[in-house]
Amino acid sequence: MTGTILVTGGTGTLGRHVVPLLVAAGAKVRLLSRNPHEPAEGIEYVTGDLLKGEGVAAAVDGAETVLHLAGGPKGDDVATANLMDAAARAAVGHIVYISVIAADAIPLGYFRAKADAEQIVTGSGVPWTTLRAAQFHDLVLNAVRTLTKLPVVPIPGGVRLQPVDARDVAARLAELVLDQPAGRVPDLAGPRVYDLAELVRTYLHATGKRRPLLPVRMPGKAGKVYRAGANMTFDGAPVGTRTWEEFLTEQIG
Repeated sequence: MTGTILVTGGTGTLGRHVVPLLVAAGAKVRLLSRNPHEPAEGIEYVTGDLLKGEGVAAAVDGAETVLHLAGGPKGDDVATANLMDAAARAAVGHIVYISVIAADAIPLGYFRAKADAEQIVTGSGVPWTTLRAAQFHDLVLNAVRTLTKLPVVPIPGGVRLQPVDARDVAARLAELVLDQPAGRVPDLAGPRVYDLAELVRTYLHATGKRRPLLPVRMPGKAGKVYRAGANMTFDGAPVGTRTWEEFLTEQIG
């Protein structure tokens, strides 16, 4: 059985699914959080701030593996640099990092930070595994909820998504954490490809709302990359099992 596993972002959307899988597998799990938590069975909590670099060295001390899930709209590269510096100094044996499909292709700030973080992981000297995943169903749901608050919903033409369920990603990450470093593993996306308009329409139908949809063009290089389908997986790459429709039914009924 593997030694202590430090998990960053363990209380987030993905972490809430991964941590129970690791505990069930008998792993010793340590969660890094900015806020104190009450102890839980099979879980040790430590406090620290990845962006500020506070408490990170103590968090990685004695950890054999690090599962880096923490992320946000800004600062992924800075947080990852602080974590990897501490992990290298502590001679951590394996870092598993969750990234996003097309991190190095889509010229938007979030994707650039993810691509930079990937490079920090690979250049750290710590044996590593990186999994790129598609947008989670949860993120898509938040996006369409926001869009449909408008009286008319703008729909960028040619934009397709292959959203994946966070539980499917969690199961794959648990496998990777409990295995040996594997470098860049195949991307993971959901079982179906959707036009953005289809995702919005299914949400509107599930909630009983009506909104007119207005086709618009996404300009620039980002629009070109999305229209080319660079944000999806093809050619026999592994996919999750839970569809957007199944997720929506669970969330809305």
